[in-house]
Amino acid sequence: MNFNSWDEVFKNLENREYIKDLQGFLDCEYKNKTIYPPRNEIFNAFKLAPLEDVKVVIFGQDPYPNPNEAMGLAFSVKEGIKLPPSLQNIFKEIYKEYEKEGELPKSGDLTYLAKQGVLLLNSYLTVEAHKPLSHKRKEYELLLIDIISVLNKIHKPIVFMLWGGNAKKYRKYLTNPYHKVIEINHPSPLSANRGGWFGSNCFLEANKYLKENGAKEISWLKD
Repeated sequence: MNFNSWDEVFKNLENREYIKDLQGFLDCEYKNKTIYPPRNEIFNAFKLAPLEDVKVVIFGQDPYPNPNEAMGLAFSVKEGIKLPPSLQNIFKEIYKEYEKEGELPKSGDLTYLAKQGVLLLNSYLTVEAHKPLSHKRKEYELLLIDIISVLNKIHKPIVFMLWGGNAKKYRKYLTNPYHKVIEINHPSPLSANRGGWFGSNCFLEANKYLKENGAKEISWLKD
């Protein structure tokens, strides 16, 4: 396969039985319930971080289940929305690693990272309003494995950040020696406050690997 775009990847997957099942499920869910993100934003992570540009992959769990938050990018929220606790902890760690002081960003829109080649990928791409993990389905897990398989075959520096137990279960599919895998605790308050998130230096470590392998570093700090 010529890895030049996500469009080609999804075209090759569209006839898989699980994809058909997933589409049927989503047709019904969006018709009868309030589902996040809006259907036209489900694949924003892929639209904003083209396959040929991917340098870092961050796994989330599922979209935020509250109104106006989810936007198809793991951990990201739309402009004007209060930062969720996990996102606050992400920014706190970035500030700590880069010795930046002051208030956290007002905006939690992580599009600026996606445009640098950070694939912000939730394990489950949709959720019913106010019901976390309501779309925890085998079809999404099969899709994620297929996406990882595509990335795993690319022989260029890519950093995979596996935050928390749900992400770490996909470690066995990451076997390419050109890639670096960083496994740490999830940034949610319950997990982060137990240790293993703050002080992990995961953002510095990712950039160090990219630089050492001739790839442009990520500007983790918002302008």
